[in-house]
Amino acid sequence: MHDIENRGPSGPRLGPRPRRVATDSGAEPRASLRRSRRALPLLMVPLLFAHIDLPRGEPRGADTEPRATDVSSGDALPLHVNDRVRKWMHRFRTGQRAEFEQVLRRRGAYEGLIRERLRERGMPEGLLYLAMMESGLKPRATSAASAVGLWQFMAPTAQQYGLRVDEWVDERRDPVRATNAALDYLAWLHNRYGSWYLAAAAYDAGPGRVDRVLARHAQGKAAGENLYWKIAGYLPLETREYVPRLVAASLLAQDADAAGFESDVQPYRYDRVFVPGGTPLRAIARIVGTETRVIRNLNPHLIQGVTPPNETYPVRVPVGTAGKVVAVLGKGRAIRRAD
Repeated sequence: MHDIENRGPSGPRLGPRPRRVATDSGAEPRASLRRSRRALPLLMVPLLFAHIDLPRGEPRGADTEPRATDVSSGDALPLHVNDRVRKWMHRFRTGQRAEFEQVLRRRGAYEGLIRERLRERGMPEGLLYLAMMESGLKPRATSAASAVGLWQFMAPTAQQYGLRVDEWVDERRDPVRATNAALDYLAWLHNRYGSWYLAAAAYDAGPGRVDRVLARHAQGKAAGENLYWKIAGYLPLETREYVPRLVAASLLAQDADAAGFESDVQPYRYDRVFVPGGTPLRAIARIVGTETRVIRNLNPHLIQGVTPPNETYPVRVPVGTAGKVVAVLGKGRAIRRAD
């Protein structure tokens, strides 16, 4: 375990160790993070496809400017390849193939949602793989440090970014709301550093840690993707490996897509209906004629299996079934709404 920077409330967990993000009381968050010793599935498993063509020749070093297979702006994540990236690509290709395949299959549930939000913001769609690294794309994933959800938020930072966290509702588990909050944070980090690699490093280690490294070893400047590789050696070990893992996962997932790999998991789609406070999800399941687990999976943020008391609350139901809920509850108590 690494020491936590004592700089305020906690924030999102990133990578394989439990950690927290500290935030200022003002508009700009400061972050420090702690990670668990047990890696998530994506971080320790290989890709099921055995080969991808890479640039030939020797890199100039793990912490120096790498060769790039693709360095783009706008909606593309830069994909530099050097020894560290190759090392992770090799690891992802060998060993625990079945687990990685499972993560790729699970991608089908939330990939469309995350990519759509990224496109709307003009952010790189490759940031999808950051969520894969964080949670294995499990909305109920919880770390040893109590970071929760697809994007592994700690409660204080989640609340700072507008997520509800109380005894009835934990929107860190909500794929839609948590994705919006995480992209808000990543966009802020990118604006701060002018680099997606530095933004990812700060998402992992906290902006305070990255700021100190930049001040000591880069004259405080923060711009350009190559700068990450020049300062990476001064970052904590797990953060030093975070961007190489992200790049390796992105490249190999693209290779999987090119090979025709398809997820067998249905996309996360739903209708929404407002119901009275205290409505059990099992009652909604009976009305629409499905299993309770289906309604729970559509509403992982309703942690008690019931809507919060004393308030009308939107429940997600299978597409085409909201009318049944309205008809049964009736008398204006259930109101159909579209997200």
